Amino acid sequence: MTDPVIKGNYPTPSSSGIFATILKFDALLAAVIAVVGGVVGYLADGWTGTVSALIGTAMVLVFAGITAASILVANRFTASPLYTTLFFVIVLGSWIVKFVLFIVLVVLLRGQPFVNDLILFLSIVVAVIGTLVVDVVVVAKGRMPYASDVKLPGGH
Repeated sequence: MTDPVIKGNYPTPSSSGIFATILKFDALLAAVIAVVGGVVGYLADGWTGTVSALIGTAMVLVFAGITAASILVANRFTASPLYTTLFFVIVLGSWIVKFVLFIVLVVLLRGQPFVNDLILFLSIVVAVIGTLVVDVVVVAKGRMPYASDVKLPGGH
């Protein structure tokens, strides 16, 4: 018999498709920002600028991916009676991991000779704004019912 907490006899939550789409478009956006940021960074400060733009873009892609992936992982536990608790533990835990990881990266990258702080900062800002736009557009255009994942009495 399968473990209902992991495999579940429940349908996949309707939000899973939305977050999978967000992951896909975030990856595409990161590739575009990496190319454009790398070229602009190179023109501004040579290879140091390119490396800085790529590091900033990678940081945002990883952080955005952690959030969406944590929700996709948490949605695998819909059959568990502890689903709500598990969902918040997984998602909030991922935010704590992202916060600690960000602080560690900032401390490690600060003052490094291969990093241009301004280009790193600007690539992070552009990538964050871009991923927020992707999130808004995908959620706004996503076809998810208002009362998703609800079973009506007597329904199948």
